[in-house]
Amino acid sequence: MIAVVLGLTTALAWSISTVSSSRSVKVLDQYSVVAWAMLIGLVLTLPFALGGGVPAALSGMNLLWFALAGLGNMGGLLLVYAALKVGKVGLVAPVAATEGAVAAVVSSVLGESLAPLVVLGLAVIVVGVVVSSVAPDPAPIEHERPVRAVLLATCSAVVFGLALYSIGRLSGELPVAWASLPPRLAGVVVLVIPLAITGRLRMNRAAAPYVVTTGIMEVVGFTSFAFAARDSVAIASVLASQFATIAAVIAYVVYRERLGRLQILGVALVVGGVTALALLSA
Repeated sequence: MIAVVLGLTTALAWSISTVSSSRSVKVLDQYSVVAWAMLIGLVLTLPFALGGGVPAALSGMNLLWFALAGLGNMGGLLLVYAALKVGKVGLVAPVAATEGAVAAVVSSVLGESLAPLVVLGLAVIVVGVVVSSVAPDPAPIEHERPVRAVLLATCSAVVFGLALYSIGRLSGELPVAWASLPPRLAGVVVLVIPLAITGRLRMNRAAAPYVVTTGIMEVVGFTSFAFAARDSVAIASVLASQFATIAAVIAYVVYRERLGRLQILGVALVVGGVTALALLSA
């Protein structure tokens, strides 16, 4: 029951974060959006991390994985926010959510074998991504470029997948608070400080509530997932992967973002493939 409740909490938090960021990048550049979101996340998580002291496991190769996790997650956010700037939530979120599939491929390349059913799940995801990108859009939004959005979301999934693999290498050795720090530290060091120094760290009244919501929900989602996975990795993974579906529903209800039938088919294939991989990999 704990895994179910926290898994659903994760999906809801990440879906709210996705929809919020899709609004903020319409009125603010994605670099400032990511920078502020990571700064907010760091303010929320750093006290908990420092309260337990620096873990002894944070040394040697783990430092490299720590850095890769941070830079990869930050890079993935920049790419997915760029995709949301020119694409609908219902199209971008499911493609970006294939990060788990990318992590599985990385594991295979680095020596872990993939079961035939996992390969089939990956093939279904690829077909879904292609169908989503080429399907006609019956109700385009302003400045929409669906093919570019899907390509950027695909790139974000690759970068997110590398970060996810790196976090996986750390998850058994670091406390939850420390495992959530890499992207937030990377965001502050690589984005916040340089943008602030050069005077390019932007914020406006229209974007502020969305950026704050994104920063908070990213932390809530990660923390919920970490604790849910301790109870059941399978349940946590399956439920958390549904954030893309929830985000698409929210975007439709609140912002009237409609998808065409072929787009819905492509998204369904992606979501189905991701769900199957979450079950098979758990």
